[in-house]
Amino acid sequence: MKRVHLEVIGQVCPFPLVEAEQAMKQLEPDDELVIDFDCTQATDSLPHWAVKNGHEVTLFEQTGDAQWRIAIRKRRA
Repeated sequence: MKRVHLEVIGQVCPFPLVEAEQAMKQLEPDDELVIDFDCTQATDSLPHWAVKNGHEVTLFEQTGDAQWRIAIRKRRA
């Protein structure tokens, strides 16, 4: 299992989601994508997108006043 970090702090929505989608395409099943972000809309859009696409949210935490981290494990084929 590989763990890839994506930092999209300072990017407004929908760019955190767009970058997450692109990064996930490069991963193998069971790899994990860890995203640090500060777009409040992404607190809904990222987990919703992950579940909708069959991925597993393994971590979702607030890391600062307006910053969050989410870890998403790519679904098995």
